[in-house]
Amino acid sequence: MSDRSQQRARALSPSGRRRGIAAVAVIAAALAVGGTLPSSAAQPHGPRDSVRQGMERLVTDGKFPAALAATVDREGRTRNYTAGVADLTTKAKVPVDGQVRAGSNTKTFTATVVLQLVGEGKIDLDSPIETYLPHLIRGEGIDGRTITVRQLLQHTSGLPNYTDSIVDAVFGKDRHTYYQPRTLLDLAQAQKAQFAPGTSVAYSNTNYLVAGLLIERVTGRPLAEQITERVINRIGLRHTYFPEVGDEGIREAHPRGYHATKPGAPLDDITEVDPSWGWAAGQLISTPSDLNRFFSALIDGKLLEPAQLAEMRTTVKVPDGLGYDPGTRFGLGLNSIPLSCGGLMWGHGGDTPGYHTSPGVTDDGRAATIAVTADLPPTEQGFALADALLDTALCKK
Repeated sequence: MSDRSQQRARALSPSGRRRGIAAVAVIAAALAVGGTLPSSAAQPHGPRDSVRQGMERLVTDGKFPAALAATVDREGRTRNYTAGVADLTTKAKVPVDGQVRAGSNTKTFTATVVLQLVGEGKIDLDSPIETYLPHLIRGEGIDGRTITVRQLLQHTSGLPNYTDSIVDAVFGKDRHTYYQPRTLLDLAQAQKAQFAPGTSVAYSNTNYLVAGLLIERVTGRPLAEQITERVINRIGLRHTYFPEVGDEGIREAHPRGYHATKPGAPLDDITEVDPSWGWAAGQLISTPSDLNRFFSALIDGKLLEPAQLAEMRTTVKVPDGLGYDPGTRFGLGLNSIPLSCGGLMWGHGGDTPGYHTSPGVTDDGRAATIAVTADLPPTEQGFALADALLDTALCKK
């Protein structure tokens, strides 16, 4: 893959939080201490505390066009923050708790539906996917008879990543193309398996493409309907939705989304894009506060029975060398990451054309989501700033 394609692939592989470890440690310390900001700092909404200072740095130092955040503290107090501008051309204000493309946070919604079906006795986590999708999962080193449902949700299946085949298309002239799920599966199965099922860990959007097909086969209903009825409507996510076929816009107030071919390159508006390439792996649109509400409800047991939630929170170590924080672990559509103040945050994360979102929640009720309006960082430290701010938001007193 070319350097340019590798940069674009970063935005098509929203896999939790890949960080520059040393940079995050330094930045997190700086955010905790505070400091003097340039006079050109954007004027965000919200109280001036360590989170607001971090938001300003995302714009002044990270060079993101806009940043949005929603936080919930230990006492249940909620706050919303914005910084920057919603539109680089008009300089419009950033809408408070505006909608963004949530990218691979969609995977946690998909995994939740699969685990609900497990609780209903309709799916067995340790059965081969062949049981439900016979003769469908085949390729070089790929065999649905040897891949379990659990391995799909845990990224231990070895399935190749279909987005490796459409990186340039999604950001280029074909970004308005509609992709059917089976077309995406064909792209994946034209590649060689990454490893034998269960022998390693590798993030792949194909795992959740297959999980979406599994949901539709078992329920006999569309994936979008199942996610909407079983998750979105159930917990009252008023600003979250699964875009309909052909819906390339964002329905409610939102900041524009931007893309650059590499860090530091000019930013192009990429707000309008057909999101079908992401489907069960990355198609949802949401807001920071809705993502907080979703992950909090999930961890609180409002969407899954205790047995299925325990399965979701059973994690495997992410191998070194994949660019994740030390201690990051993959569950079933849910990742755990150590906090600087101790304990874990649970969430996922998402990178998709125009947007980067980082949600995290804790077992004691804290929650935070940071969103920025570029899928590649305008500066090398951009995503490290965003991820360090998430840690700050969850750890601040």
